[in-house]
Amino acid sequence: MTGYGSIDISITKLWRSFCEYQKGKKRTYEFVEFKYNLELELFKLHEELRANRYQPGVYRHFEVTDNKKRTISVAPLRDKIIHRLIYDYLVEIYDKNFVYDAWSCRKGKGLHKAIERTQSFLRKYPDSYVWRSDVKKFFDSVNQNVLLDIIEFRIKDGLAINLIAKVIKSYDLGNGRGMPIGNLTSQIFANIYLNEFDHYVKHNLKPLAYLRYGDDFIILADSKEKIEELRSASVHFLNCRLNLQINAKNDIIIKAKQGLHFLGSIIYAHGRKLSKRNKRRIAQKLNFKNIPSYYGIIKPFGQEESVKFCWQVIDVL
Repeated sequence: MTGYGSIDISITKLWRSFCEYQKGKKRTYEFVEFKYNLELELFKLHEELRANRYQPGVYRHFEVTDNKKRTISVAPLRDKIIHRLIYDYLVEIYDKNFVYDAWSCRKGKGLHKAIERTQSFLRKYPDSYVWRSDVKKFFDSVNQNVLLDIIEFRIKDGLAINLIAKVIKSYDLGNGRGMPIGNLTSQIFANIYLNEFDHYVKHNLKPLAYLRYGDDFIILADSKEKIEELRSASVHFLNCRLNLQINAKNDIIIKAKQGLHFLGSIIYAHGRKLSKRNKRRIAQKLNFKNIPSYYGIIKPFGQEESVKFCWQVIDVL
């Protein structure tokens, strides 16, 4: 298969990667110091890349609780510039190869549009059956060698492969597994990894409808027997091709007309509302500073949810 172009490691590209990285970032001591020495830092990075001497630094880890406890891994700032460089390179190559209904971490897509698309499926196929599931500990389970094999099938530039491999291998939970939650590159790596599953479902299994957001996905079929058949084939593919397992807690088959608990929402053919868990989370975390952010989340769910949110805001104020 013909490979794609070489990765650009020029000073100009590194500078542009830094400019993209710094948008909306807090001015930490690390950031201020790096920017003060920006020219020197970028020249050092360029020389290391050119001479194949670049090595990723050590991650800093901390835990957050957002519905569930997760470990966030933060790379040094100079590595984040490399992550941006790799991300831009891979997005340009891969995004056009992704299926339409992969909705996470893509320009023009996103959570609300994924929910709207899901709702359109429920309207279009009201008598269908829906299998809703996700991958068990996806980021901890990614097989790094499988990921590199997938990438090497499409990309032939040795410099790019070497750099991507260093970033992937810089985080290892043992047995060559794992991707850090918090890396920009993890977003595109996740889509590349699960793109194998997307194409298998869309083109081999050919369901009524399919949608994926992150590692959460739904498949629709016109009968209980058919959805069970699609589920069995999908589980086998995930296990054998991608070394992934389904999360038993979210391995659910329902009728479309029952309403679907998916992506933090309860989605019906002609309406949707926030899940109870997300309502509790907003109520607990709402404060004066984050009111606009949470209103942006609530607004697409309609007038009733917006009115409830306004009353919560009044209580906070």
